[in-house]
Amino acid sequence: MSCIDDIVDPVVHYAPVEFLVREAAQRWERDEAHALRRAVFCIEQGIFIGDDRDGIDEHAQLLVAMSCIGGMPDQVVGTVRIHEASPGVWWGSRLAVHAAFRNQGHLGATLIKLAVTRARAQGCNTFMAHVQSQNEALFQKLHWHTTGALMIHGRPHVEMQPDLCFYPPCHDPVSGFVSRAGRPSSPSPSGRGQGEGRSLE
Repeated sequence: MSCIDDIVDPVVHYAPVEFLVREAAQRWERDEAHALRRAVFCIEQGIFIGDDRDGIDEHAQLLVAMSCIGGMPDQVVGTVRIHEASPGVWWGSRLAVHAAFRNQGHLGATLIKLAVTRARAQGCNTFMAHVQSQNEALFQKLHWHTTGALMIHGRPHVEMQPDLCFYPPCHDPVSGFVSRAGRPSSPSPSGRGQGEGRSLE
């Protein structure tokens, strides 16, 4: 006599192996990005109460990393925002990766890569960020250098800048980059622009 286990395969938990990193293009992508930021900065880290959004969000560009199923975006698992503070001077901030995907070390690096390369495509000649001190080593591996130290919201931060020579402009914000588990990021099949496939990992 057969039992059901002989007929039905056991459930296998799905683990995404492909991620699309691009500028948020749809409402659900923006909504999930803001929800992720609240989960990280309000609930997990307790830096803000209720919501982390501020005036910068009114004009910032929101970038997202999304897990894909069958090549289609399914869930926002990482985000960062960029904005131009003065002509040619851009800032990156609110870098967050979903806790369940932090073992995918390439996601944060690819978000950083897209942040700087998108700014460069829009005339950036200086890019800056305030980085939580525990993440300084990651940024240094990605060709960033530290320019100062400061306290923000009661937490130690460092002010950092990237070497822009390692960040060629990305002119296609919607195609962005495809990042695969355990592999360097590369331009999506419809991506354009010289050097956009250079890995920062």
